Amino acid sequence: MPPMIQAKNLWKTYGENVVLEGLNVTVEEGEFITMVGTSGCGKSTFLNMLLGTQSCSKGELLLDGQPIPAEPGPDRGIVFQQYSVFPHMTVLENVMAAKAFARKGLTGYLFGSARREAKEEATAILNQVGLSHALNKYPHELSGGMKQRLAIAQALLGKPRILLLDEPFGALDPGIRADMHELVLNLWREHKLTVFMVTHDLKEGFYLGTRLWVFDKLRQDPQAPGAYGASITYDLAVGQMGKKIYEEIDDNLRPVVEVV
Repeated sequence: MPPMIQAKNLWKTYGENVVLEGLNVTVEEGEFITMVGTSGCGKSTFLNMLLGTQSCSKGELLLDGQPIPAEPGPDRGIVFQQYSVFPHMTVLENVMAAKAFARKGLTGYLFGSARREAKEEATAILNQVGLSHALNKYPHELSGGMKQRLAIAQALLGKPRILLLDEPFGALDPGIRADMHELVLNLWREHKLTVFMVTHDLKEGFYLGTRLWVFDKLRQDPQAPGAYGASITYDLAVGQMGKKIYEEIDDNLRPVVEVV
């Protein structure tokens, strides 16, 4: 059996600007990968390549041994820092809409038994993410943490194998972030997900992930800052020891991955 995700000499360039270079990495199903690094070092680019909205410039990015489809699919759900919700729909309607848009056809409407099934599934997912009390509320009535729970519910409704998180908690207060951490860990275990999460918070990366990747440039040219791309310079197994490792980590690593 091939690994779930495999990058083989993966490069991503935009014209003469090299974003990622020479990535060689494998990920098994069920791992929780957190990705840290300075802004612009290719973390979100790699996430979008996993989603299928961006393609490789050179090399391969494989899912179950096959090239990742060049478009998003139900097997990959994504949650961004900015909430992707419809302001004119209730919480329940927003999640049902995610189900409708995943259907093939010209419209996003659900009728009859399909609508009843979507409503049942959406209600169950919203209960799992702690929004059962807010089914009939509108997005403007929700706190930031509640909106992010809604976005996670939308991503999970398609029953994805892979959950992609792009700095999902960066705008939340520390107390709310702690609650969201526990929610994501519980959902990861319950749904047996494989998770890739971009974060600027090194402590968050150590706490949540089973592996932590550090993206950084091994080569620099001050005269041509776009000539070289980032690679995965550290691939650390952390797991349940994450908090302890973070406290003991060499201070030389912190400036590489933390942004002031």
